[in-house]
Amino acid sequence: MIKGAVIKDDDWGNAKIKEGSTLLMMGSADELPKEPAEKPVFVEDMSDTQLAAALKMPAGLTNLGNTCYMNATLQCLRAIPELKDTLKGYTGQLGGALNPDESITTAVRDLYSQMDHTASAIPPIVMLQVLHMCYPQFAEKNEHGTYQQQDANECWTEIVRCLQRRLPASKLDNSKEAVSAAAASKGFIDQYMSGEFAITMKCIEAEEEEPTHSTETFYQLSCFIEKEVKYLYTGLKSRLEEHISKHSPTLGRDAQYSRKCEIRRLPAYITVQMVRFFYKEKEGVNAKILKDIKFPEILDVLDLCTEELKTKLIPARDRFKEEEDKKAEQLQEIKSKGTVSKEGETTDSKKMKALPYSFPDDPGSNNSGYYELQAVLTHKGRSSSSGHYVGWCRNKGDEWVMFDDDKVTAVTKEDILRLSGGGDWHCAYLLLYGPRILEIEEETTSDKASSESTPMESSSS
Repeated sequence: MIKGAVIKDDDWGNAKIKEGSTLLMMGSADELPKEPAEKPVFVEDMSDTQLAAALKMPAGLTNLGNTCYMNATLQCLRAIPELKDTLKGYTGQLGGALNPDESITTAVRDLYSQMDHTASAIPPIVMLQVLHMCYPQFAEKNEHGTYQQQDANECWTEIVRCLQRRLPASKLDNSKEAVSAAAASKGFIDQYMSGEFAITMKCIEAEEEEPTHSTETFYQLSCFIEKEVKYLYTGLKSRLEEHISKHSPTLGRDAQYSRKCEIRRLPAYITVQMVRFFYKEKEGVNAKILKDIKFPEILDVLDLCTEELKTKLIPARDRFKEEEDKKAEQLQEIKSKGTVSKEGETTDSKKMKALPYSFPDDPGSNNSGYYELQAVLTHKGRSSSSGHYVGWCRNKGDEWVMFDDDKVTAVTKEDILRLSGGGDWHCAYLLLYGPRILEIEEETTSDKASSESTPMESSSS
């Protein structure tokens, strides 16, 4: 109805509706809907715990008093799926301070098991007690009687060292090529998180002196933040070639040597430490370098490797390029036909399978030199003994999660790449890179039958 007229359902008659007119809608009343048995809960009204459960977020860890350094470390290490699987099979027990390796490994295993079965925040009380018992330096208290903030990289190093001494090697597939004796003797951490340097020392002042060659195991790469360094790769490369002073047997005195490091073995997972802290004697604190250092989502370390390793990496790298070219051709074909496919789907919707990322004779290695960012541990503040640590981990695909102790929040890939530093915001301190996985179309039974029948058809014709 409008003022002065009634409009029919299918005929407006002579009624004229002006802008701003008021209309009254009328209809027959149906039965009122029943009140729902369970009242709906809106996202805006949910607690952090309810929201995490609804969105199927991983579990957070409660801060027990300046323990964010430990929480962030444990969340980032949990981003290694092979580590979680290996821990499940570990049968050690809490052994007290006399056996720190077994106690720490057991505590990590039990905590990860708890986190797998809940979306609620967990107070890591046992983990903290074991850490304090085995490494008293982490139990230091300040003048107020509360736990003192600790360095996350020191915590990371001690936990990984304990895991390295206790976790056995991953299960080997004997049906494949024979595994080398050296690879078979390694534990899990040495398989998946340790690399090897080939080091060449050459005396600059005595050309006649023969260069010396040696090898060295590493569990982290260091990115030194110097004046000219703006990118992660530059910081990594700068310290692999340096000049040092040491005694020369040829000259009988200290002389200048060139020290060149090249990677001869790549692990599946590489940890990179951004060397942001340096000791200020006057203030007696570990001051922080806030400089912006860009880091990539995809890291290629080919140029850091020995020539021998570069040659071994070529087949897998060629396969990556082959698949990328294939996808580019498919995309071009879709565009030319004027059709649009959903992101992440192949043109024929075939199933995809992941190819191995390790060399057959070296489980836990990287066979391509390509890495994908899996986790970032950040620090916010001006000193390693203060401030706040947060873990940022890849969840699924391009989904990322921020672990700010018990607060678990979904974030974007763009948020992660903004953690490069440059101010008092969260700065990347530790980066965890995992193997870039190559997925190819899985050949179906019909494909095999088709390929097998083709020669017969051609011969009969």
